[in-house]
Parts: sequence; C-alpha cells; structure tokens
Amino acid sequence: MAFNLSCACVIIGCIFASSVKTSNISDVYPPLWKESPGQFSDYKIENGKYIINFWSYPDRLGTYKILLNKTAKYFAKFSPENEQNILWGLPVHHGWQYHTGRLADPTQSTDCGRKSGDHLCISVDSWWADLNYYLSAMPFLAAVDSGIMGISPDNVTFLPPSKDQMNFCYNVSHCHSSFPEAMKKWNEFYQLVKSHSSSFDDLLESLWAAHVSSLDVARKNFQNRLKYYSKQEADFARSWALFVDYLAPPRFPTTLIRTYEFQKELPRRMLVSGDKVPFISDFSGFQNTVLFALNLLHKVHKYTGKRHGDLFFFFFATPIFIFAPPPHSGQLAESRTSSVVSLQDQMPMVSSSTNVFIKVL
Repeated sequence: MAFNLSCACVIIGCIFASSVKTSNISDVYPPLWKESPGQFSDYKIENGKYIINFWSYPDRLGTYKILLNKTAKYFAKFSPENEQNILWGLPVHHGWQYHTGRLADPTQSTDCGRKSGDHLCISVDSWWADLNYYLSAMPFLAAVDSGIMGISPDNVTFLPPSKDQMNFCYNVSHCHSSFPEAMKKWNEFYQLVKSHSSSFDDLLESLWAAHVSSLDVARKNFQNRLKYYSKQEADFARSWALFVDYLAPPRFPTTLIRTYEFQKELPRRMLVSGDKVPFISDFSGFQNTVLFALNLLHKVHKYTGKRHGDLFFFFFATPIFIFAPPPHSGQLAESRTSSVVSLQDQMPMVSSSTNVFIKVL
C-alpha cells in the first residue's frame, strides 16, 4: 500500500516554554474559566453531598478548576503561578472541545451544545464529550480518594446522563468498581504528586500512564458514537485518539502554555463532508498539515497493525510540534532547516516517487 504524500511536508519544531510568547495570557485559559466553579461550595448540596452536573460545561470545567487549585502547592517547586502543573492539559483541551462545537449533540436532534440553543449543555451523544468524561471524572474522583481535595470520598457525586448510564461512573466507589485499572493509575499518580521526592519526569510518566489507561476504556465504549459524524470528523477523531498514544512515551509536558501552543493548530471547527484535507480553505496551512499528518499516522497504523516508532519519533520526541504548509515552486519553506530526513527511509510502504520530508528545525 503506497501513499501519495507529495502535497505536504512536515516541520517539527522544538519550542521551549521560555521562548513561548502569547499576546494575552488570558487567552490560554479555557472559555468561561473565570466564571466556572472554583470550590466545592459553588456546587449545590443534597443530603450532605456535593452534586455536580457533568453534562453542563461550567460544572465539568469547574471540577478541573478545583483540581488545579488543590494541586497547586505540589507543583510550586517547579514554577510560580501553577503554570507547570501538568494537569492543565485536561481543561485546556476540554476548552478547545467546547470552543469548536465538539461537545454539542452530533445527531442534531436536540439543541444541546448549539450556540443558538443550550450552548452550555454537553451531549451524551458526543464522542468527544464521552471520552473527556473518562478524563475528567476519573482524575477528579481519584484526587478526592487520595485526600488531596480535602473532602470525604462519600461527599461528592455526579448526575447521570439522559441515556447510556451504565457507561459512566458517578462517585469514587462506583468508578473503582467499574474501571479499577484506570482508577488505580490515577491514584498512583496522586501519590507521586504528594511525594516531595517526585521529579517532574516521574510525574509526567505517571500522568500519561493514567491518561492512556482511561482512554483505552473510553475508546472501546464509545466507538459507536462516531457514526453520528461526517467521515472527515470521524477520521480525525480516530486519528487524534491514536495520536495521544504517541504523545505518552516521550512524556509530552502538559503544562498550561505548552498545551495551549500545542493545540492552536488543531481544527477550529467540526469537519464536514465537503472538507478535503489538506485543502480546507478556512484552515491555516499549519492546521491543514496537522490533519494530513494525523491521517497519515492513522493509515500507517491501520494498514500495518502496529506503531512505527522510528518513523514517528520525529513527531513526538519534542515538547511541542508545529506543522507548516508545503513549499511552493520547489522553494524551501524555511531557510533555517538544519536537517532533512526522507520518510522513505523510515516507511517502506511509501512509494519511491513520493516527495515527502520531515524537516527538523
């Protein structure tokens, strides 16, 4: 199987946190971050328990905010202002899901999540929302269970969705019984967080182990949700889920600024049937090439049945990657290119006529 990849090139850039500049620091926070709950008392109480509606964007985002606030003291040794807290990756990515409409009802049978309707609603039919549930409920409840949050594990519960209730867990004991391996990984992570001797790398390794464990379960449970999307969006969703597996081994640092910079080149809206990657007119060249590269990754995995670590080392061995559109008329896209590696050396299935290069800045 050969892929005609002559239309694109991939630039991998190593951008360190010290060199990242944003026009406004408030831009890096998820939408409605300031307005979301920031402490348990912001939620309603029934029978001595905090009741959280995980199908409301502010409520779900608020659990991340509390988690970041409660763990801040443990990450103070790495940087001030909690910026190096590696749990930032979870709410920042969730904010992108909300901003791009991926938490809305993909069946279009309700106005849940629609800008013209109940825009704060999170749809249980959304593939993105369901996978995120496993990456919000489990980290949050495991933190409660570890003692970091300062409340009893019996004092918080989540409201169930309108359907498919058996696919989710709603309190600490329920999550432990339903998803024991994933909860175990999150508990191990929080034990490291509380340890004064844990290094930043130790924490990243444990975080990614827990992250992947949660996603492994979620992907199996919600594969059927992809039927509600265009082929382009469903392909992107599958590619993105696989891509996360490649981010884990190099321990991508999911800090506030790096996560924000990382996902700026993700699609700014849902993909529709008329979108042709990498020629989507309202996407930047970087965004088009990101999609192209993610699709390539998924195809390689699909047709070989295994990960190509050597090939994709270049994608994931740096703290942040960026993509650029292909150069025109044979000109180099960047004069600062220090090395060029042919994909043909790494992937035999690429045809000999393919003109694709990885440019490492």
